[in-house]
Amino acid sequence: MAKRITLESVNAYYGRFQAIDDLSLVIEENAITAFIGPSGCGKSTALRTINRMHEVIPGARVEGRILLDDDDVYAPGVDPVDVRRKVGMVFQRPNPFPTMSIYENVVAGLKLNGRVSRSETDEVVERSLKGANLWKEVKDRLDRPGAGLSGGQQQRLCIARAIAVKPEVLLMDEPCSALDPISTLAIEDLMEELKTDYTIVIVTHNMQQAARVSDRTGFFSIEATGEPGRLVEIDDTAKIFTNPTERRTEDYITGRFG
Repeated sequence: MAKRITLESVNAYYGRFQAIDDLSLVIEENAITAFIGPSGCGKSTALRTINRMHEVIPGARVEGRILLDDDDVYAPGVDPVDVRRKVGMVFQRPNPFPTMSIYENVVAGLKLNGRVSRSETDEVVERSLKGANLWKEVKDRLDRPGAGLSGGQQQRLCIARAIAVKPEVLLMDEPCSALDPISTLAIEDLMEELKTDYTIVIVTHNMQQAARVSDRTGFFSIEATGEPGRLVEIDDTAKIFTNPTERRTEDYITGRFG
């Protein structure tokens, strides 16, 4: 597979606290990469550095280089908003805009990018909701509030909103942690379909989920409380779960650590 994202010696900070130390890895195109590891190991921070969401936190900063294809997203003059158009994000808890209809939720990001006609938004709404496997369930009630959907439907609505602007990469920060098992399965099936068109990176505490849906898995860990998180290893998911190179990875996966 071709590489899509490259992190080179990335360090991430919250004020004076260093959350990630010297992170270097390659994320492959049209594949699902999972970040796993104990709480506080920096995996969600690593995810947010990719589309420059980390820096919206006061005092947060990133050192190093992150390349989308061959373009450094942190280079001088690069607009973070443009980065986030190319690299969409789905958060841990479904967050549809509560005062907006299902229709308005899907096109919210599109309207931020400029004026669009009703015919254009109609096409985008149908395409995006079909892409999120939600169209058949909501096509007759697009004017209803998005917040009135079930939790699993709300998360798929958020995915539809993310893909409406046609990003190249989709980041998912524990997208199923607030969902029931049936909704979780629906999101996992959707991820498998979406990777045909998108490069996907997920953070998950659920190792069974990582084993089920990802092509590659990166294991993050920390030496001690207050220390920065580090990438221990990243490899094909089958190898990480059956024959990892590092003893710490094996200990975590088998429950002897973390």
